[in-house]
Amino acid sequence: MNTLKPRQLLSTKINEGVKAAIAAAIEKHRKLGESIAIWQDGKVVILTADRIPPISAEK
Repeated sequence: MNTLKPRQLLSTKINEGVKAAIAAAIEKHRKLGESIAIWQDGKVVILTADRIPPISAEK
């Protein structure tokens, strides 16, 4: 019996959805000229819109 497979598939779909939503939010901030905060080298860093790299199509 393989009872874990449906859960693994669901978690994969959830992870993909979360990643897509984050990418869309970052791209929206970039296009609207809004800054974002990121964690870098143990510190919070504010990136202005012109420093946010465009999201490239991965597929």
